[in-house]
Amino acid sequence: MNRAVLGLDTSNYRTSAALLSEEGKILLNYRELLPVAPGERGLRQNEAVFAHLRQLAAAEDLLRQAAHGFSISAVAASTAPRDGTESYMPVFMAGASFGRLTAAALGVPFIGTTHQRGHLEAAKAGTVLENTAEYLALHLSGGTTDLLEVREDTVTQIGGSLDLHAGQLVDRAGVAMGLSFPAGPELEALAERGRSEGRLGCSMENGGLFCHFSGAESQAQRWIRDGRISREDISREIYDLLARTVLRMLAAGAGKTGFRQALVTGGVASSTLFRQMLTVRAKGRRDAPQIVFGKPEMSGDNAVGVARIALRTIREKA
Repeated sequence: MNRAVLGLDTSNYRTSAALLSEEGKILLNYRELLPVAPGERGLRQNEAVFAHLRQLAAAEDLLRQAAHGFSISAVAASTAPRDGTESYMPVFMAGASFGRLTAAALGVPFIGTTHQRGHLEAAKAGTVLENTAEYLALHLSGGTTDLLEVREDTVTQIGGSLDLHAGQLVDRAGVAMGLSFPAGPELEALAERGRSEGRLGCSMENGGLFCHFSGAESQAQRWIRDGRISREDISREIYDLLARTVLRMLAAGAGKTGFRQALVTGGVASSTLFRQMLTVRAKGRRDAPQIVFGKPEMSGDNAVGVARIALRTIREKA
């Protein structure tokens, strides 16, 4: 019988399950946003855990169909947001507990990893970095704005945001405009019709390795309240700021590490507009590394990277 691995990821935003054949073919890529009430900016951790349990149960039929004709050789799950003993969020216990029980029932190995490592692995797939063990990376989402040095099996944060994360800036401004959470897709649609003049200044520290977004969020909120700037232009200013800030961080990271390629991933990095704006700006900077994006559906939260880590682990032990 053909063999496959199951990957699970239960983040603050999305319930994800992926089934990959031993050749790496994606048999299932289930991704379901957590339900958030209008006007809210997310769920409490206990609410999110219950939502994950409901949505994992709802994926039962899809998983059964995708797994038909395959035997599961390993189960993997993200057990924490990122590397480090201090990194913990209750939401990840939903997928980890489900994964451990499933692995025990099937008598197969359970492989724990982190949400961040899953992001990196998924975004690398099919790019020039797929088989590269050392590179610069930037993880942009609602919970992370982490500049990372990846060397073999070690992921080290060398920069990032000192207050709000990139996705929080997008979501807080979007919800204040009446958009649904997460606000990225709707804010991007507004930004496509807007104009930017660079009115939100970059706030950087430590030579550009670290940044601040809280001041920009406060200014955006003032614009939204007074109504003097259109929603379209405010949205465009936010994306323009993100592109300028990220480029400075990548250039600083390349200078610190010597790496000339940088993987940019996370929910914010799945935005077509953000990719375009960052790519255009990077062409004008000689100190900027080559920017590598994963497929959009592999940049947002997903369990494909978690399953790929399981596949690699099994192959290394074979």
